Amino acid sequence: MLLALPSSAMAETGQAGANVTQFVLDNGMEVVVIPDHRAPIVTHMVWYKVGSADEPAGKSGIAHFFEHLMFKGTAKHKAGEFGARIAEIGGHENAFTSYDYTAYFQTVTPDALETMMSFEADRMRNLILTDAVIGPERDVILEERRSRVEGSPQALLEEEVQATLFQNHPYRIPIIGWMHEMEKLNRAEAVEFYDRYYAPNNAVLVVAGDVEPDTVRSMAERTYGKVARGPDLPPRIRPSEPEQNTRRSVTLTDRRVTVPSFSRSWVVPSYHRATPGEAEALDLLSEILGGGTRSRLYQALVVKAGIAAGAGAYYEGTTLDDTSFTVYGAPRGANGLEAVEKAVDAEIARIIRDGVTETELEKAKNRFVRSTIFARDDQSSMANIYGSTLATGGTVEEVQQWPDKIRAVTAAEIKAVAVKYLNPDVSVSGYLLPAQDSRPEASEIPPEMIKPETGKADEPGPIEAAPTGAGAAN
Repeated sequence: MLLALPSSAMAETGQAGANVTQFVLDNGMEVVVIPDHRAPIVTHMVWYKVGSADEPAGKSGIAHFFEHLMFKGTAKHKAGEFGARIAEIGGHENAFTSYDYTAYFQTVTPDALETMMSFEADRMRNLILTDAVIGPERDVILEERRSRVEGSPQALLEEEVQATLFQNHPYRIPIIGWMHEMEKLNRAEAVEFYDRYYAPNNAVLVVAGDVEPDTVRSMAERTYGKVARGPDLPPRIRPSEPEQNTRRSVTLTDRRVTVPSFSRSWVVPSYHRATPGEAEALDLLSEILGGGTRSRLYQALVVKAGIAAGAGAYYEGTTLDDTSFTVYGAPRGANGLEAVEKAVDAEIARIIRDGVTETELEKAKNRFVRSTIFARDDQSSMANIYGSTLATGGTVEEVQQWPDKIRAVTAAEIKAVAVKYLNPDVSVSGYLLPAQDSRPEASEIPPEMIKPETGKADEPGPIEAAPTGAGAAN
């Protein structure tokens, strides 16, 4: 979902983003200011246009690794000083890495904003990266992978599904990296990565909160404006997917699992890659098919038939390149996974055959836009919306026009994308199954955890580092 807010709704409710200002510093850094004077706080975010999909071959995990290294010291500030300053005033900081970007943010009082800019501008170019820094932090990310991936059957399966779904594109590689490649990351590679990507002309600054655009501009010029422009990078053109012609499946059997589940995914275009109207239609298709308790899958499988503990669908539309559309489900009680899978397939086939009704579509549009308004009634979320859009080639205007484009989608367009993309013969299915010798003490996946997590800001699933560099997601 490309989360955005209709300008009319923002004006009526006083939400952040009614008067977005955008400008570019002399060194090439893009700046977006989103005034929101309802509370004396401000969210300050720096988005670098580099993520795991931009990593050199054989160096998986270096984007996330470098996110951790950014919390180390500079010539001007020792490690931990930035975080301590934020903690002193009761603020909050964190960072996250996704396929297409890496972002760092702080939420503080307005009088601390220029201090945040000063610290962030300093570490943009002045990190001290010694072997004494690199080694221990590499151990941290290795342990993070052990706990978050090796320690989770669901995460292990998701990695394998993603690696099977994308045959050529770097989205097939996990954001956190493959263990055997992470173990070899070193200082020289980290410095090379830093020098190439961490520069003002490869970054977007987003400031949302109790600020005025002119004030932010002056602060940005005094801090970020002093950082030298970096190398001009070529367009972000990654390997593209070949034509897919097979139906593939990935199965993981694990004694830690007692509730089986399945997912089915297709490669589809993102907002950045789709022809006009297709991404919005895919977004609404995901809402109608499996976007919540009123969706077709939930009503048919959970409410009416009672065969599923959970079922749904989602579309990861905000990536830079082609993305995925996924359906999923898990059985309830003694019902088998096969029955759930067949029921999910039947609902997809019904849309492909009959489409959706005008009434159903209108209700979905209303739910979609209204839920977005309520969910994004928060300055930090606004900063995320604009930052992720600009970091993946979008514009401020696209964010603001999104609700109108959603409203313009027709029932015929919904059916067309279902017919075009949801072909079971070119899909990847993932099956998470209990081992035959599973015992009652084996960990059980509760229904609320059934939905597979992926790598958006996400969107869902960005790899986050704690402010101290401990590597635990907050």
